This record gives sequence, C-alpha cells and structure tokens, in this order.
Amino acid sequence: MSRLVIDGMKRLRGETCVQGSKNSALPILAAALLCGEESIIHNCPDLSDVSGSANILRYLGCNVSFSNGTLVCDSRGLCRTDIPNSLMREMRSSIIFLGALLGRTGAAQMSFPGGCEIGPRPIDLHLKALSELGADIKDEHGVFRCTAPNGLHGANISLSFPSVGATENIMICACTAEGTTVITNAAREPEICDLADYLNSCGASVSGAGEGTVIIEGVQKLHGTSHSVIPDRIAAATLLSCCASTGGRIRLNRTIPSHLGAVLSIFEECGCDVDIQGSSIVMDSPHRLSAPKIVRTMPYPGFPTDAQAPVMAMIAGARGTTLFVENIFENRYLHVSGLLRMGANIKVEGRVAVSQGVELLHGAEVEAMDLRGAAALITAGLGAEGRTTVEGLKYLDRGYENIEVTLSGLGGEVRRV
Repeated sequence: MSRLVIDGMKRLRGETCVQGSKNSALPILAAALLCGEESIIHNCPDLSDVSGSANILRYLGCNVSFSNGTLVCDSRGLCRTDIPNSLMREMRSSIIFLGALLGRTGAAQMSFPGGCEIGPRPIDLHLKALSELGADIKDEHGVFRCTAPNGLHGANISLSFPSVGATENIMICACTAEGTTVITNAAREPEICDLADYLNSCGASVSGAGEGTVIIEGVQKLHGTSHSVIPDRIAAATLLSCCASTGGRIRLNRTIPSHLGAVLSIFEECGCDVDIQGSSIVMDSPHRLSAPKIVRTMPYPGFPTDAQAPVMAMIAGARGTTLFVENIFENRYLHVSGLLRMGANIKVEGRVAVSQGVELLHGAEVEAMDLRGAAALITAGLGAEGRTTVEGLKYLDRGYENIEVTLSGLGGEVRRV
C-alpha cells in the first residue's frame, strides 16, 4: 500500500498549471454515450475516477483510449444497458450514466453508486426527475431497472435543492427527449456550464446553464465533437491552500479565476496577497495566517464544500479562531481526527466546527478517509514541523493528478513510497 511522506516547513515557490476538472470530465464522459460517434476530450485529468468512467464505457461496448491528457471515446459500439455493481461502486458519480443510457437506448440497469462516505447523497432527486421525463424506474433490492416504455419527453422539473448531479442527469437525458425540458432551481456550478458547452457542441440545444433555470430543447440525434475540459477549481484551491500553509508564493497558470471568487476572498481575509493576471493567479502568503471569522459552505457561487477541508488544514496554525459551517454534506469533517493528531485545536458539533489556531503543527502518521480529507492532511503536513505520513491514497488519486509531483516541483518535500 502506497503512502505520501512529507517533510514539512518548506516554503512553496514557483509556478504550475492546474489540471483539468474532475467534476467536469466525469459527466462529459457519460454524456459521450449520447453521440453514437467519436468524442475527443482534451485536458482530461489522469485520475482513478476517470479510469472508472472509462471502464464503464468499455463495458458498455465503447472504444476508449487515453494519452497525454486526451481521452477519445467512440460510442458507436454501445451494446449493453447494464452496469455491474463492481463498476458502480468505484465512484459516486457513476449515477450520471443513468440519464445517458436512458437518453441513448431508453433502458438502463445499475446498482446504487459508491464513492466517499461523506454523508447521505440521496439520488431520489435524480430518480424523480428522470421519471418526470418518462422513465419507469423500479428498485429491486438496490438494483435500478429503468425503461422508457412510451419514450422520453420534455417536462418542467423543479429541484428542491440545486443538486449538481441531478441537474447534469436531467440535462443529458433531456437532450434527445421529445419536446422542451425546463429545470428550475438548477445547480449553477461552472461544471454545469462546461457540460452544456460539450452537449451543444454535439448538436444539443441547452440554454441558461450557470443560471437558476436551464432549458433543453430536445433534438433527434447528437454527433461527435472535440471539447476541452475546464480547469479544476478545487485542485486550484488545494494548491493555494498548500502554498498558504507554508507561507509560500506561487503562480497558478491555466485557471479561471472567476470560478474561485468565494475561495480567493477567504485567502485575502487570511492575509494573502492575491493578484489575478489573466488566466493566472499569483498568491503571496504571510509567514503566519490570520484566521477568517467564518467559512460557510454553500452551492455555487458560495464557498465550495470540496474546498472546506484543505482550507481548514491551512488555517489550523493561523492566528485566531474560525467557525466552519458545513451546509452541503453531513459528515464532511472526517479529516479532523488526522489534524488533531498533528496538534490542531478543532472542535466539531454536527455540521459546525470551531478551529482555534495553534502556534505550530507537528508531523504525524495519519490516514485519509475521503478525497478532500486527503488533500487536507497533505496541506497540514506541508506546514507542519517534522515528517508526516499520509495513508489512504486511494481517495487522493480519485481527484488529484500526481499531486506529489506538482508539490515537489514547487519546492515541497513530498514523495510517494
């Protein structure tokens, strides 16, 4: 079993590029099923979750190749509508294949998806919405058997919560449904816009992405296309957290700074100097951070839940006290136990955590329990005195592409053993 070994207190300096977005690539790969032709996806990150999606596509009969950041999926050979439990359990986002299979074939069979255990992420919003589009969904002991006996049709769908996954599933499924679909209270994340850009490039008619109401005019058929995935805003936030944890100065290239507005304001509140230069972010951080008053996770454009863990690790040694309020997932403080082992002073009560900054963190042997928690422990280890060993890299590799190589290139002492 591999682990990361981090020798802390090395100031990060230099520049690097941000990887392609995991949360954009995964729904786009599922949507490639709709085309029935070849899709070329550039800037695709090399992650275990991407590999999991590619394995599902291959199982379904697609021809998939991946090299140097470009994934090619030819879905002309699609010959199955079922996804086995072993593939579904690899990642939570596998549920996005439900809408894609229904849209392409009118049928789908799959089990409940897997992923990080960060609290309930119910898929009832997905199932209810797809039912409104004409799907007949039966739950047989945890296996969903879905058909569209009368075909798929447009519908007015109002989401009780702006779920990213549900919005994506509806968008994909509705592209080839008959008539018009209107999603009210749709998720507004940049990844929604990226999916819409891909679908429209394939011949779909999607408008309003990034706003509260998304409109999809059904078309008869989609075609193949070439598309470049947007930069990963969470990977960017993580690298900035790592920099600030060490009092460093880095330049992040290939970013979209407007996607990071709520995150960058927290860094500025911590005392960091943030300079936007086109598609680059230059950040110079002080020797010791000042603790922001409150970090409250919210749907986009609010502070992203995926950035909460590395930011908490970053300010564990800050001057002052920060109140964290987690509004998205119930169990998103799994990283706290590792931070406590490193000397942090954090108290958790339900969805609220209070972090009182300590003078210095110290290295320890810690284990990641989820994807963003792994990033948090790395962030803490970089700024801690002594050596930190991080286990549980199966989570890390779901969302970060060779992060140890990136950090080493910025002057950190990080190695995988």
